[in-house]
Amino acid sequence: MESYNFLLVLAIILLATKLFGLLTERISLPQVLGALVAGVILGPSGFGVIQETDFLTTASEIGVIMLMFSAGLGTDMNELKSAGKTSFLVAAVGVIIPVIFCGGLYFIFFEGSMNYMNLIRTIFVGVVFSATSVSITLETLREMGKLKTKVGTTIMGAAIIDDIIGIIVLSVISGLSESGSGNPLLVLVKICGFFVFVAVIGIIVHSIFKMLNKHHGKSKRVAVYSLAFCFFMAYAAEKHFGVADITGAYFAGVTLCNITKTRQFVSDKVSIASYLFFSPVFFASIGINTNIKGIDPRDLLFVLLLFAVAVITKIVGCGGTAKLCKMTTQQALGVGIGMVSRGEVALMVAQKGLMLNMVSEEVFPTLVLAVVATVFITPILLNKTLKNYTE
Repeated sequence: MESYNFLLVLAIILLATKLFGLLTERISLPQVLGALVAGVILGPSGFGVIQETDFLTTASEIGVIMLMFSAGLGTDMNELKSAGKTSFLVAAVGVIIPVIFCGGLYFIFFEGSMNYMNLIRTIFVGVVFSATSVSITLETLREMGKLKTKVGTTIMGAAIIDDIIGIIVLSVISGLSESGSGNPLLVLVKICGFFVFVAVIGIIVHSIFKMLNKHHGKSKRVAVYSLAFCFFMAYAAEKHFGVADITGAYFAGVTLCNITKTRQFVSDKVSIASYLFFSPVFFASIGINTNIKGIDPRDLLFVLLLFAVAVITKIVGCGGTAKLCKMTTQQALGVGIGMVSRGEVALMVAQKGLMLNMVSEEVFPTLVLAVVATVFITPILLNKTLKNYTE
């Protein structure tokens, strides 16, 4: 007889993630943290009432694809164009330094010998801590009334560029990981082919959706076409170019991000499905896979050091670059701290790494804990630094 246990599992996940999400929201933290905590409590680290299954794995994969599609839709091209040299330099240095130092710390703790796959895994862990998730930063700045200041606009511009650079690096690393010790040149050719494919398909699809925007901008069929395009791009990226599916989904969103009426309508519709079902399953799945019972003192030391390095590299890298671009010390420090929070993007990359065997089950919980810690610390440091800031 067919088992219907998955229905009970879904009911428990949806209720638990919403309950814990509301609790974390009450203390001014993102609801995704509550969903993570719910997954940890429900999974092997807690009561053990839910185990990872093929169904949950598939549902969470759809969830992360939809989240990355939404992130692409949310890319503000006007903000990107007006971000200027400061935001671009802040973003670039804010990617490079965490990749080197966070990846280097991982290498010291878990690899120790240099070969092709060890190097790829090392860079991958660095990539997890390269992309900034500024939702908590922007909310903190909004509450402080400092969102439209020089610090706020620099952070917003840098975060957009930061995500794009991170996605491109992820594409390269995921492609190289698929090749094992094969021909890296062939992999790079395939990755270049992917971006040519994105450009060509993007121009065609963008033209089609601009036409649809005139006549059916807020029709449900446009949302369906958009989501179908998202899944097609995710499939093509993974299947034919060896690039992570979330990269394809992200650039599907970017293709549609400046078609104003379509962008907002599709974003709203996708957000409903994502918010109600797929996102809670995805973040709970991360929590379920985060088995903190297996963390020993050495792993805990790694978490603490990784957290410290993750914070310092963003403050020094982004803040130092902002200072070199003639921002005041307070402004530069605010930019550096504002870029510290990793959040959803880092968790999505880490989860993808687990699926690609780029991150082991032993290392995965340590990455999640370090990411969560950066989310907690960011608003505290930001409040202290920008309390009296008015420019």
